[in-house]
Amino acid sequence: MDCFEIIASTLLECDGYWVRRGFKVKLTKEDKKSLKKDCMPRPEIDLLAFKPKDKLIIAFEAKSYLNSQGVPVKEVMGKTQKGRYKSFTCEPYRKIVLKRLQKDLIDKGMATKTTKIKLGLIAARVKGKGADVNKLADHMKKHRWEFWGPSDIKKKLENLKKLDYENDVAVIVSKILNQ
Repeated sequence: MDCFEIIASTLLECDGYWVRRGFKVKLTKEDKKSLKKDCMPRPEIDLLAFKPKDKLIIAFEAKSYLNSQGVPVKEVMGKTQKGRYKSFTCEPYRKIVLKRLQKDLIDKGMATKTTKIKLGLIAARVKGKGADVNKLADHMKKHRWEFWGPSDIKKKLENLKKLDYENDVAVIVSKILNQ
């Protein structure tokens, strides 16, 4: 399990979400054929975050990229059927995956036909400076997708210090760093 996904899960739970990590979506042969990808692995959603009061599930990509330049804004905002961000860049792929995700969740008793599902991105580092982060945030907002950038994550981590003691790595590290 990716450590960043575990930390992001904690932050989501503190915001009132129930979280499931590493959910694989079942695509049919017809789905794959329509995408011209007869042979492709099942798409995996990093984090499924369900907020019961809003009847909302957010399918999050979680990217830390702390030892790299960060999430490349151009790749997330592009129009391509390839790459890591095809859920954001390829509308046919996105529609099929989200439709199948909802069906899978309904079949498992984890959602209903009225449950709203949308995309989200949690990025600990974004390639570029503040303007690039703002550009990405605006792009995500325009599409009604959820976006947590580096400053959002930092603020949420700092807020963990206010919690009562919890046996959770993110909470303990926040309390240590923010004494």
